[in-house]
Amino acid sequence: MNPHQAYKTNLFEIYASFVRNRKLIFHMAKREVLGRYRGSVMGLAWSFFNPLLMLAVYTFFFSYVFKSRWGSGNESGRANFAIVLFVGLIIHNFFSECVNRAPTLINSNVSYVKRVVFPLEIFPWIAAGSAIFHALISVFVLLLLQLIISGGLYWTVLLFPIVVAPFILITLGFAWFLAATGVFVRDVSQTTGLITSVLLFVSPVFFPASALPAKVRPFVMLNPLTLIIEESRKVLLFGQTPNWEGLGVYLFVSMIFAWAGFWWFQKMRRGFADVL
Repeated sequence: MNPHQAYKTNLFEIYASFVRNRKLIFHMAKREVLGRYRGSVMGLAWSFFNPLLMLAVYTFFFSYVFKSRWGSGNESGRANFAIVLFVGLIIHNFFSECVNRAPTLINSNVSYVKRVVFPLEIFPWIAAGSAIFHALISVFVLLLLQLIISGGLYWTVLLFPIVVAPFILITLGFAWFLAATGVFVRDVSQTTGLITSVLLFVSPVFFPASALPAKVRPFVMLNPLTLIIEESRKVLLFGQTPNWEGLGVYLFVSMIFAWAGFWWFQKMRRGFADVL
């Protein structure tokens, strides 16, 4: 690795790097997904049965044991509580999987660091690709149960990719920052697990944001998961169009975070070889 080599850090390079290495990203993400289930009897089928089992557990405990309800009117059914909760868990699980893995992405791929031509910046893309695959399987299970319970789906389901696109971008920003920092500060990997666990309870996963006091809501909205969880429920379950203004602001912020994380990664990568 040439310590004096300059790496592009502009926002466009994020897109250019993805396009340039898209086949490699897809191949390595696919290998990672398959490698997770290699040696198991059911293989890739576990990616379907795991969220199905978890959703069944949530439905039983929250709907029939605790008899929980979510809001009123369109969202008030007992069986719907588990489904609404599951949307929040899908978003949180994607974020936590990417962020918790990020600090070790470079440390666990030392052989690639020694290769001058290898694009190290794609490792967060690979981790995100694997997480996206599992999130999509969970969304499929969610919509399948929603179809069984309600007898149909809303057309707004088609807007879900638009809702989560900025979220993927901001998650990548965190992943690039943590991947670079984790090379030099090994304690980062211990911290991320604690932070994502806390986020599970301070995000509107188990409760709607509207249930919070008005004075608290602005602080909750600073949580990168809050808006996406709320808007995902709108389009997937309630047949409502998303808050386009809110998503526009979120997209702008996510672009800043993505660029900042990418800039930090590109600046710090010159020292990876010396540390590893």
